[in-house]
Amino acid sequence: MTPSNWYNIVPDLPAPPPPPLHPGTRQPVGPDDLAPLFPMELIGQEVSTERYVAIPQEVLDVYRLWRPTPLLRARRLEKALGTPARIYYKYEGVSPAGSHKPNTAVPQAYYNAREGVRLLTTETGAGQWGSALAFACAQFDLECQIWMVRASYDQKPYRRSLMQVYGATVHASPSTVTGSGSKVLADDPDSPGSLGIAISEAVEVAGANPDARYALGSVLNHVLMHQTVIGEEALAQLEEMPDLIIGCTGGGSNFAGLTFPFLREKLAGNLDVTLRAVEPDACPSFTRGVYAYDFGDTAGFTPLLKMHTLGHGFVPDPIHAGGLRYHGMSPLLSHMYELGLFEAVTKSQTECFEAGVRFARTEGILPAPEPTHALAETIAEALRCRESGEEKVILTALCGHGHFDLAAYDRYLSGRMQDYALPQERIDEALHDLPG
Repeated sequence: MTPSNWYNIVPDLPAPPPPPLHPGTRQPVGPDDLAPLFPMELIGQEVSTERYVAIPQEVLDVYRLWRPTPLLRARRLEKALGTPARIYYKYEGVSPAGSHKPNTAVPQAYYNAREGVRLLTTETGAGQWGSALAFACAQFDLECQIWMVRASYDQKPYRRSLMQVYGATVHASPSTVTGSGSKVLADDPDSPGSLGIAISEAVEVAGANPDARYALGSVLNHVLMHQTVIGEEALAQLEEMPDLIIGCTGGGSNFAGLTFPFLREKLAGNLDVTLRAVEPDACPSFTRGVYAYDFGDTAGFTPLLKMHTLGHGFVPDPIHAGGLRYHGMSPLLSHMYELGLFEAVTKSQTECFEAGVRFARTEGILPAPEPTHALAETIAEALRCRESGEEKVILTALCGHGHFDLAAYDRYLSGRMQDYALPQERIDEALHDLPG
């Protein structure tokens, strides 16, 4: 059954997370600073100290199109691996947009529409978030403009088509529609784009239009909170509690959505579970970034967020997991990582697609490139259990299907996919421009 409340983990943490800062004054931002971008209800949720926030009935009505989502045991994968581990996965690909993203897109569209907003702008990497927001805007009669990272815009034309079917206008980012995009193109006409650049463009347009607001698909506290419907459902569906939970991380919403309710139980002494985040080798913000205040976008329009970052000017290589190509990580998750509440590892692109193919051939579901990172680590852990004989219970998040990612799978199957080794010099160069 779909929960009637979202779970806010902040009150249960051993220490509160650092606040966002105004880049000019270096003082914590207030509601007035955020009002040009977000409706007041979401601003309130961003700073809420309430443990639970009621889900509006209008949002629950839309959720019922696909929630609760199935929790399945990967018995055929277990058999193929010859492992004594028991592997469960929470499958979010049954949503209309094909991923977990509508869990937050729907309430964001709802709260904006209730406040009289007419246009929502956003960025999207792989297109999962853009598809979700386009769908959500259609439910509440809102216009939607989306800046899609150029690398994904070219790689995933049918994801772009789905956004347009839902009624959205889609721009390749960097674009000539905005000043920030035009500046990037002037410096690099062949730029593959990045989520940071696309955020700048979407924020620029929203900030200049009093009838518009901006919507973000990950990173912020209220977004992570909306996703906790995943973990709350999984807690109720599981017949045995996990020893290990594995999720992919780009901005952090999928990982947070699955793990936060379990972490609540762990912090209360009711559960002993290890949490492990998995990120791409090409964009390793947890494992190779620094924990510092940085802009959430490339142009420096956003407040300063204390997070694990590779530098707001960092442009990742055009890997196929476009949803994980973000220079930073959720400030809340970054704070929790500093507290030692979970682990983080990286995976290469080819290992991830190998895991995706193996999962499809055993379980029948073609995963999106993003959750293949979690699947690769899940398989690696299951094989370790085969060697040790440990009967570990593993839970992972299959946060979306890969039906729009067949060009990437074709590249892998044909042997044309390559891994990107990220030189430390590129990280050092981007970190040089951190706000002083």
